Amino acid sequence: MNRGYTYTERIDARGAGRPLLEHLAWRYPHGSAAQWRERIAAGQVRVNGDPATPDTALASGDTVTWARPPWVEPAAPLSYEILYEDAGFVAVAKPIGLPTLPGGGYLEHTLLALVRQRFPAASPLHRLDRGASGVVLFTRKAAAARAIALAWREGRVRKVYRALVAGSPTEDSCLIEMPIGRVPHPMLGAVYAAHPAGLAARSELCVLERREGESLVEVGIATGRPHQIRIHLAAAGHPLVGEPLYAAGGGLREDAARPGAPGYLLHACRLAFAHPETGEPVDIRCPPPRALLSATERGARGRAG
Repeated sequence: MNRGYTYTERIDARGAGRPLLEHLAWRYPHGSAAQWRERIAAGQVRVNGDPATPDTALASGDTVTWARPPWVEPAAPLSYEILYEDAGFVAVAKPIGLPTLPGGGYLEHTLLALVRQRFPAASPLHRLDRGASGVVLFTRKAAAARAIALAWREGRVRKVYRALVAGSPTEDSCLIEMPIGRVPHPMLGAVYAAHPAGLAARSELCVLERREGESLVEVGIATGRPHQIRIHLAAAGHPLVGEPLYAAGGGLREDAARPGAPGYLLHACRLAFAHPETGEPVDIRCPPPRALLSATERGARGRAG
């Protein structure tokens, strides 16, 4: 049981003019209109700090708060490993099943909450899906955050992933360039997927090992679009084994799950950048789980262990 949380939203042009109940049901479709009506009646939802009714008309600039009472969060692995630490940064290894950020019923069972218990000022520079594992980089001070964010935008941060995909790519290496944008989702309104009018994205695919009906691949990216690895591998015709959201081609499956649904193998194994204060190279590595090792690597690990 956590301590509850107060969600705050500033109304923009999309919500201006809508009745409060209509806006909440549209903006947060995980709750039904009946549930939002009950929350409003219980005094959990306020507009500009004042009690509201379902028919309260919203205006641009209004502040809507929802005081969610304490709730039992879904179970998640509540541990992580520190991979790198200095005055400006801390990099950690996120386990499969632990969300990076709050959402979907998770608040304290998140990597952010766990890391902040030890590093209160830490802020994540990026995120990994709940079903993924590997390196997540946090900044510990504002100057480091600004510097590394600029490097990220300029493509000077290198990220490398391991994944298990369906089928066997025709080439041992290839470049995937498929724009990524918002598309309709049956439960969430919209999510990111392959979209010709989306933002540019680039992934470099390398086949490490071909297996029966599957392939072990490594993917390097400089851009960081939401779900980029999953979308690009699907766009190339080789979705992740167990992929619950994206179909071959990079669009959504007919039975599309939520973006955070687990069931696949994706691991952020390396993150490299020039340290913004010293200029020295920082190369952070996180060993993949056994299922994402090649046969040669498994043999070497077995001999070492």
